[in-house]
Amino acid sequence: VQLVESGGGLVQPGGSLRLSCGVSVMIFSAYRMCWYRQAPGNQRELVATVGADDIPNYGDSGKGRFTIPRENGKHIVDLQMNALKPEDTAIYFCYVNSAGLQYWGQGTQVTVSS
Repeated sequence: VQLVESGGGLVQPGGSLRLSCGVSVMIFSAYRMCWYRQAPGNQRELVATVGADDIPNYGDSGKGRFTIPRENGKHIVDLQMNALKPEDTAIYFCYVNSAGLQYWGQGTQVTVSS
């Protein structure tokens, strides 16, 4: 299983950014997909998750500002981030658990700064 994130970068406070994660797995639609983030000196935290039923759940950091759409046909899960704040600065990781094994992408840096 491989996960490849893209879409990170520098954005001003209040701006938007869309991250994308491409996943090489046999039956993508069957898996719960997650986005985590890790800021310097902090533990990795859950930002958002979407199940095979396409029902999303959000960590406190993402509620009301982020969405996690998935495109099963393309094996992609995105993270749409709006109203970004400097405290959203972190490396964002895509994650999937497949057959009890944990798989992480390489991460993509998001920096929110003026």
